[in-house]
Amino acid sequence: MRAVDLKVKAEIGTPASALYVNEHAAEPRDPGEDEAVVRVHAFGLNRMDIMQRQGQYPLPPGAPATLGVEFAGTVVRFGPKKHCHGDHLEEGDKVFGLVVGGAYAEYVTVSRFLLAKYADSAVSFDDIAGVPETWFTATQALHMIAGVEEKRPQSVLVHAGASGVGIALIQIASLYADEIFATVGSPEKVQFVQSLGKSVGAKVTGICYRTEDFADVIKAATNGRGVDVVVDFVGKDYFTRNIDVAAVEGRIVMLSLMSGREVYGVQLGPLLYKRLRIEGSTLRARPLEYQIRLKDTFTRAVWPHLQSGKFKNPVDKVFSWHQVDKAHEYMESNQSTGKILCLVD
Repeated sequence: MRAVDLKVKAEIGTPASALYVNEHAAEPRDPGEDEAVVRVHAFGLNRMDIMQRQGQYPLPPGAPATLGVEFAGTVVRFGPKKHCHGDHLEEGDKVFGLVVGGAYAEYVTVSRFLLAKYADSAVSFDDIAGVPETWFTATQALHMIAGVEEKRPQSVLVHAGASGVGIALIQIASLYADEIFATVGSPEKVQFVQSLGKSVGAKVTGICYRTEDFADVIKAATNGRGVDVVVDFVGKDYFTRNIDVAAVEGRIVMLSLMSGREVYGVQLGPLLYKRLRIEGSTLRARPLEYQIRLKDTFTRAVWPHLQSGKFKNPVDKVFSWHQVDKAHEYMESNQSTGKILCLVD
């Protein structure tokens, strides 16, 4: 089969121009018990793909070297079925889902329990490839870690609000929170997240981190109360301010560490007297059982809103996979608002 490959070894500094479609990369892996082979129609790009290309993303055990974790495609065959999970999938079904790696390819072999069946909806079959990683991650942060269904928050702070996951977080949070704050990098993105809030009937306050201190804005807007849930991708630079703006019994979910891993001079007192909970999370290295539970939570609580068109999954650009190098360069330019996809043509 064809698959995206690297002309050189993945290491720090490996450029996007090293990516190319290898016409004879490998054969599709035969499906094992409760697995399926899917003919990939399109795949989505994620920041982890860039890190993996540059040798900075440790792969989970058993993950293939080929990039890519989210895709849309058509089931071509199954392995032996051992367990019944109510997936009701058949050969020829259109599906979308997550895989531990290898989505930048003509075929991918994946647990059939991680596949969601696609039906005609407000999200096109081309665009659905940009849903799994983004929306599963947002579902994980709000439902499975922050517990928004059980403990409905008054307010939520979403960092990187115009990113793919940020856009999903804002919309999911609109089901539960009275007020949403979102940090972004430009006045244009402030307008974007606030218009996104209007589209789902939510009050969203966009905060441009280049010109405003989000902690000051939030404390003023909430009369010092703070927010019940913080979802953060930044890490070091925001850590103390996240604690500062968290309300009593607030929950801080750490999904990435873009600004650094080490924090010095943190005052621990607020962790005690605010009774805060801080939890870090990854998804790719989680056990299969966890990922299946997450997919089921997504299909129950979130997917109906995407199907109906209430939630939007903005797609910024779609490339041919023969231009995957250009797609990576575009992601690295930080110009995008929404998902970047490649069609396997």
